[in-house]
Amino acid sequence: MPKRTAIIDIGSNSGRLVIFEKTSHYGFHLICEQKAKVRIAEGAYDKDGYLQPKAIHRAFLTLQSFTHTIEKYQAQNTICVATSALRDAPNGELFVQWIKKELGLSIKIIDGNKEATYGAIAAKNLLPLRNGITIDIGGGSSDIALIENGHIVDTYSLNLGTVRLKELFSDKDLSRKEIVKHSKTYIDNALKKLPPHFKHTLAIGIGGTARSLSKGIMKHSTHPLEKLHAFSYRIDKFHDYLHAIPLSSAKALKQFSLKKSRFDTIREGTLIFNEILSAIGAVDVMTSGVGVREGVYLEQENLSYPQDINPSITSILDRFKPYVTIEKRKKNTLNLASSLYHTLQEEIDDKLQYETELCAALKLSSIGNTLTIYKTHQTAFYIAMQELNYGYTHKEMILISMLLRMHGKSLLHKPLFESFKALLPEKNELLWISFIYTLTLFIAEASNSANVRFTYKNKTLTITSDRSLYLARENIKSLEKPIPFAIIIEDDERVPENKALRV
Repeated sequence: MPKRTAIIDIGSNSGRLVIFEKTSHYGFHLICEQKAKVRIAEGAYDKDGYLQPKAIHRAFLTLQSFTHTIEKYQAQNTICVATSALRDAPNGELFVQWIKKELGLSIKIIDGNKEATYGAIAAKNLLPLRNGITIDIGGGSSDIALIENGHIVDTYSLNLGTVRLKELFSDKDLSRKEIVKHSKTYIDNALKKLPPHFKHTLAIGIGGTARSLSKGIMKHSTHPLEKLHAFSYRIDKFHDYLHAIPLSSAKALKQFSLKKSRFDTIREGTLIFNEILSAIGAVDVMTSGVGVREGVYLEQENLSYPQDINPSITSILDRFKPYVTIEKRKKNTLNLASSLYHTLQEEIDDKLQYETELCAALKLSSIGNTLTIYKTHQTAFYIAMQELNYGYTHKEMILISMLLRMHGKSLLHKPLFESFKALLPEKNELLWISFIYTLTLFIAEASNSANVRFTYKNKTLTITSDRSLYLARENIKSLEKPIPFAIIIEDDERVPENKALRV
C-alpha cells in the first residue's frame, strides 16, 4: 500500500485535515481534505488569551472526527500542528495534554516563524516562482516569509489576525468607519516592527483571506480558468474592490462575490492584507492553494523539487501509468520535438518560448489510454485540467492541456480556443506548437526507435529516417499546417524478398 501521511492544522479560525499519498520519490497527491470552523480562539482575546469552554468543545469534536477519518484511510503517519491560538493561550499546553490523553493525538505547537517557513516551503516548491513574499493571514497572526532565488532568507510573524482584530474592534459598539480607523492604527503600529528588507513587488497570498479575495476577484474579472492555485492579479487593477470590503456592512458583502462562510472575518482579513501589501511595496499578488499543511508534508518527506522536475507531472505519470514508460522512448520523443522546434524556427521565430510546455504535453500524451482507448485525447485534456496544479502558471496549464486535446488532422479545437483565448498564445503560435506536438507523436508512434532528422529549406520540411515511417505517412499527408509548405519523407521502405510468395 502506498505511504499515506495525514496532516492536521489547528488554526485560530479553522481546523483542517489533509491526507497525502506518496506515489514515488517526487510524486504525491491529495486523497482527502476535511475542514471545520473550530474558532478555537473565540472569546480568548477578551479573556487574557485563555481558551474558552465552547471553543474547546468544538475543537475536541473536530479532532475526534479527524482521527476517525485518518483510521479509515489507513494513514501510516499523522502530524498535527497548532498555531497562534494555542501558543498564545495560557491553557494551551493543558489542552494539548488532554487531547493526547483522550484521543492519542500529539499536537505540536509551532511559533509564527515556523508557520511562515512552512507556507514558504510549499510556495517555493509548488508555485511557479523564485522570488516574492508570502503572506499567511490567520485568525491570530499574520506570518510572512521572504523568498529569494528559491531560498527562504527570512521570516516574520505579526500579531495581526482576523479573529484577534474582530474581537478587539469589530465586535465593539462602533461605526464601521471607526472600526476601520482604530484597526488600521493597530495594524500600522504592528507593521512598524517589520524589518525594512521585507520588500518585493510580488506577494504570495496564502490562507483563507487571500484565497477568498482571489475567488471574488476571479468572479469580477473575465479570467477563464476556475482554478485558484497560481491565479495572479495586479493590485492597482482591483484597488477599489480591495479597499471597499473593510468599509462594507455585513449585509452588503454579497456584492463582492465572497463566500457567505467568510463574512464574519473577511473585512478584518482584507484590511490586514491591504496594509501588508502596501508596507512591502507589492504590485502583484499570486494566489497559493497550498500552505502550512503542504509545507509540513514536504519537510517531513525531505522534499525539495529540482527545476527540471514538476510534482504534478510526476504524480500524474505515477498514477495513470501511460503505456510509453520506457525512459529511452520518452527521451527519444522529447528529442524529436526539440529538434523539430529548432528546425522550424525560421518560420516560427518565437525563441523556443513554449518548449517547456511542449515537452510536458508529450510526457503526458498517453495518459488518457489508462481509462479508455477511445477519445483518449479528450480524456487526457480533462485529466490535465484537473490534476496539473503545481509549478505552472495558468497560461502554462492551459497550453499543456490544449496540446493534449490536439491530436489528429486539425490543429485547433475552436470552442476550447475561444473559451481560453485570454490565456493562450496567439493563434499563429498555437498552430505551430500544436503542429510540432502532433507531428512528433505521428513519427514516434510509427517508429519510436528510428533515427530521425529534420531539415527545412525553401518552404520544404524534409523528414529523414533510417526506418520506415509507413504508418505515419498517411497521417502526415492529412495533417493541417500552420502555413502552406511541403513535407517530404525520406525513410527506409525496403521490403525483404520472399520467393515463396511469388505467383
